[in-house]
Amino acid sequence: MAKELYKLPPLKYGYADLEPYISEEQLRIHHDKHHQAYVNNANSLIEMMDKARKEGTDFDYKATAKALTFNMGGHVLHDYFWWEMTPESNASKEPVGELADVIKEDFGGFDRFKKEFSQVASSVEGSGWAALTYCKDTQRLMIMQIEKHNVNLVPDYPIIMDLDVWEHAYYIDYKNDRGKFIEGFWNIVNWEEIDKYFKEIQK
Repeated sequence: MAKELYKLPPLKYGYADLEPYISEEQLRIHHDKHHQAYVNNANSLIEMMDKARKEGTDFDYKATAKALTFNMGGHVLHDYFWWEMTPESNASKEPVGELADVIKEDFGGFDRFKKEFSQVASSVEGSGWAALTYCKDTQRLMIMQIEKHNVNLVPDYPIIMDLDVWEHAYYIDYKNDRGKFIEGFWNIVNWEEIDKYFKEIQK
């Protein structure tokens, strides 16, 4: 039985729908070129390993494992990033529902959470992500600073939302001004969908 390979997820909005915070050109290149490259690379590595296993041949296990986690991580993190955004006309300016209540309980309010998340994102060394996650053991929201796509992840902590701060996410629109990109991101967050997802991961 042939097994499925990874696929680039379609966007739920048009390429120009996140303007003025993310331009059509920036979104097309980010989604169609950069994310697609991670999908292609992960699939190529999987196909190479499948072939080697059938033929009984070896490959560079260390390099392959590292490259696979890098490209799979890039695919998964981008997948979260796309669905958690929405056109500004559909976006609420603050969290809603149960997530809003837990943010208030854990951070003291949205303003404090927004400040901490933005600082974590802006202070990533080189390329990486900021991600809101949840510890089911302590029932506590936490913010991870992920380097590249696969460094500093906390195992088994589900990601609720993330923000890509690789330069490829903003260089066309903001040049090297990462802070301005982060500031704009808060205008297009789909808090309704994120709240729905937060409720699901708690079950």
